[in-house]
Parts: sequence; C-alpha cells; structure tokens
Amino acid sequence: MKKHLLIISGLLVLNSCATDPLDLAPVSEIGANGFYTNDEEMELATVAIYDGLQAIPKIEFAVTEMRSDNSKTKTSEGEWAEFESYTVQATNQQVGLYWAANYNVIFRANRVLEHLDVITDVALKDQLEGEAKFARALCHYKLANAYGDVPMLTQVIGPQDSSFFSRTPVSTVMSFVISDLEDASTLLPSKSNMVFGRATKGAAEGLLAKAYLRTGDYSSAEAILSGLISGSDYALEGSYNDVFYNEGNDEILFAIPYIDDDLFESQDFSFEFTVGGVRSGLNYLTDDLKAAMDASDTARNPVIANPLNTNECGKFLTASLNARMCGNDWIVMRLADAMLLYVEAKMAGQGATQNLDAIAAFNAVRARAGLAQVPTDGTGEITLDELLDERRIELAFENHRLDDLTRTGKAQSVLSEFASAAGYAFTGSDLLLPIPQNEINVSEGKLSQNPGYN
Repeated sequence: MKKHLLIISGLLVLNSCATDPLDLAPVSEIGANGFYTNDEEMELATVAIYDGLQAIPKIEFAVTEMRSDNSKTKTSEGEWAEFESYTVQATNQQVGLYWAANYNVIFRANRVLEHLDVITDVALKDQLEGEAKFARALCHYKLANAYGDVPMLTQVIGPQDSSFFSRTPVSTVMSFVISDLEDASTLLPSKSNMVFGRATKGAAEGLLAKAYLRTGDYSSAEAILSGLISGSDYALEGSYNDVFYNEGNDEILFAIPYIDDDLFESQDFSFEFTVGGVRSGLNYLTDDLKAAMDASDTARNPVIANPLNTNECGKFLTASLNARMCGNDWIVMRLADAMLLYVEAKMAGQGATQNLDAIAAFNAVRARAGLAQVPTDGTGEITLDELLDERRIELAFENHRLDDLTRTGKAQSVLSEFASAAGYAFTGSDLLLPIPQNEINVSEGKLSQNPGYN
C-alpha cells in the first residue's frame, strides 16, 4: 500500500490542485504541442522521468557487476555470458538497451527543462528543474562510465540534429554532470520535504560527491560527504538486513521504487538474481567474491549470499506472488556508500589515510557488521586496498564495484588477475563497453567504435 501511495502522491507533490490525478486524457492522444502547458502537466512529465529510470536497473547489473569480479551467470548462457568472459560484442542486445534506457531518461528530463517557463508555482518550478537535472546528470554519469566518450545531450534533439550525434570527451561530460548536480543540490528540497523515490538535495549531493571524486576534486567531495554524514537527514540502519527489507529507510539517499505483482511497476531482476530457473539465472556470486567474504561477518554474509543457496544473491529475495513481478526497490545510493566515499576523499589519491574522521566513518560501517575496528589512538590506518575490500562487501550487488576499481585506478590489475584465474583474458579495452552497433549505423558516421571492438 505504501508504494501505491508513493506513485500516486508523487503526482501531487507541492501541488494543491484537487483534480483526480488518475482522471486524465490518454497520453497517447496528446501531441507534444498539446502537452507541457501547465503545472499539472509538468508534474506528470517529471513523474515520467522516474518511470524511465525504472528500466535501468533491469539491465545495469550486466554491464557493471557482471563485468567485475563479483558476479556471473548461473550457466554461462547466451549473450549474458559475454559480460563475465570479457567477450562483449557491439551487437549485444543488453549493451544497446542500456544505452537506450539512459538516453530515454535524458530525453524525458530535457523535455521538462525546455518547458519550465509554463510553471506558475515558483517552488514547484525549482523542484522540477532540480529533479530533471538530477536525472539528466545521473544518466550521463552512467553512460560515461560505461562507454567513455558519449553524445552529451543538453536539449531535446530530433533526427535532423546531427551535430549532437558525435561523441563528447568524458571530461566534458563529467563537467556537465557536475554543473547539473550543483544546480540540483540548490533547487531540490530536503528528504523530509519530498516523497520517497523522488530526487532530493541529499541525493544530488551524494552523486555530486562521487562525480567530484571521479574528476580528482577530493576537497569538494570531502566537504559534501562530511555534511551528509554529520547531518540529521540520514542514518545507518541498525541491521544490514533492514537496509534492503525495510524499504524507504533513513539510510537511503536515492532509490528507484518498484511494487510487487504490479504489471507496470514491478521488476524481474530479483527473480534472476535469486531463483533464476533451470536455464536462467544472472548475477550469481563468483568464487572470488565468496573467498573475499569474512567468515566472521555474520551480519552481511546471509544478505549477500542467499543462505538457502550461497551461489545466489540474498539482497533481493522477493515477496511477490508472481516470481517475475517483484517489488524490491533498487538502491542507487545510501549513507554507508557515502561514508566509505568520504574515506576515499580523505585519502586524496594516496594509498592510505590515518585521518581520524575517515577512520570513524569506516569503523561505523564495520561496527554494524560486528567487525574489528581500526584503532583511533593514532596508530590506525586504512589502505586503499582495505577500503576497496570493504566497499566490495558492503555494497555487493549494488553495481558499484567496477566503478570503484576504475575510479581508483585498480581495475586493470584486479580484473586481469581475476580473469586469468577464471580462464578469460582481460585487456584495457574491456574497461569500456562497445558503442552499440545499431547506434553507429544510424549516426551518419558521427559515432566511432571504442578500441578493441570490431
């Protein structure tokens, strides 16, 4: 019931109109020139951004977690196995779908941004601009991480706008991401003033800090993360299990909600991660991840690995009646992630830190798992490898591992060793996905392929 209220009430945030939000003319009967004309329609257009975001986690695990040392397919089936074996093809359907899903959200966000002037409620206008810029930044960030140089879409484009088809350098894309997120962090309400599932000031700040880290701006990242950690909006859940099964909790900076047994608002990745089938099953634990799990970590181990089958992920066990219509939310960012990023910011590109504030944040995450603490008497130290190990376990199956390794310059060495042990070959070109072949075909020669792909 809570999530149904979320979806419906999301249409009415900061909107005092008493019109029934479900009593609408079919959108299919309204052309673009007949929509985006008032506050209510702009609210609906913004809600459509979140509808687009729901498509991304259904694919993202393959292009992130399954290209790291964390997960694999159950039976090395079909094109899904290309991700674990580092043999991804430019014609791989998931590579194309991930590209399209992110650009679809960017298109929806740009639609909102180009029509902001019709909004009469000033507070609503600020909020919707912030939400659109947050979503646009999030998807550009994901695209740059996955494909490298990508088209940067600052406005709605059509088939004739070929100047936007070219690839933009990652550095320029990330500067644009940072600009959007800086705007969003000033425009968006705090968590207490927004419906769960919609972007907030804290969500924008969390992603902004990660973007700063991506560009080496450690001091800016540190300042933002310090504020998130010391503020009153967010707190670690007492139980690691509750992070995932007490949905909408105070640890979450941003999540994409789903609803059990709902044809339009459910997802099927929970099925694939946990039950799969005789022939299916994706994002299963690698032996390498199992070996990295501390046997004394009794708080996190049963959640990372399903106790009934330790090959399966335990974070998304579903309560749905229909096995393929699951309602587990997808957590994009949470406080524990931010706390460990704070340690990274304090390291400032070095291999270790003895900073007491960094140690306190690191220890807080480990304390919840009942694990040994780093000394705070001046002798304690956290190395980059220890930080990456902690992030690997704490955030397993949340699609951060490959980004972490790449951002910190560890991907080549870690994944080469992992791939070799698994009988695969990993090269530097495997750090990026191929540009989808179909996109190259329709780009009028503007899009080039990444090195290492035909």
